[in-house]
Amino acid sequence: MITSMAFFAVEDSLIKFVTSTIPIGQILIMFGLGGALIFLLVAHFKNEKIMLRDMLLLPMYVRALFEIIGRLFYVLAISLIPLSTATVIIQATPIVVVAGAAIIFGEKVGWRRWTAILLGLFGVIVIIQPTAESFSFLSILALIGMIGFAGRDLASRAAPENLSVFILGLHGFIALAFSGLIYTIWDDANFVMIDIDTIGFMVGAVVFGVAAYSCLMKAMRTGEVSAVTPFRYTRLIFGVSLGVFFFNESLNYSTVLGTILIVISGLFILSRNKRE
Repeated sequence: MITSMAFFAVEDSLIKFVTSTIPIGQILIMFGLGGALIFLLVAHFKNEKIMLRDMLLLPMYVRALFEIIGRLFYVLAISLIPLSTATVIIQATPIVVVAGAAIIFGEKVGWRRWTAILLGLFGVIVIIQPTAESFSFLSILALIGMIGFAGRDLASRAAPENLSVFILGLHGFIALAFSGLIYTIWDDANFVMIDIDTIGFMVGAVVFGVAAYSCLMKAMRTGEVSAVTPFRYTRLIFGVSLGVFFFNESLNYSTVLGTILIVISGLFILSRNKRE
């Protein structure tokens, strides 16, 4: 899980580097097709069936929709706001997943965990500061991306169990490429020629993204969820550090306070899950 979070942070940084030279839609298409190709080759090497009827079930369509929303808006966020801010906001995803599981799947969530959920969501509000003069509407992009990822995780719970990590990865990256196509049409942007350095950044982003996704699925499927999930928050360390050292970002008081609230909330929810 720690390796996965480190790889995700590196992937985010590499994508942020190229957003100044490549249109967002083109980035998403290249990244999605590159990741899909790797998962396709791995699935073929492991003799897994690619075209499964289970991939056409409703949960998979819902998963693809939320994958598109999450990826599209999160990439837009990291291209327009500090990487550290986007990283912190995205860490509220597990909190929203717990709330969604209670509402959609009827999972039992007591008043203590609901209180923690509200505390974590308040932490997001503290970071965004919707009533402050410094409020940036662009922060909402990261918030929408976070909701998209939470919806994807909830839909993944309803996905057929016979679909392997590689098939789910292939499905997710195809959805990512599709989101790039949608954005390109909406933005009416033309593709641009890219130099060798940019190609290197994109290849690196794809490799780290696929490795991160694989490590994440391996951790969630082989370890106890309550044991490995807290280590998701190590992404804060990696993401914030990369933002500070490579993009000269700084952390303000509200970001630090909001981060503390989100982490405390998430860890408390996980501890209650383990007890129950």
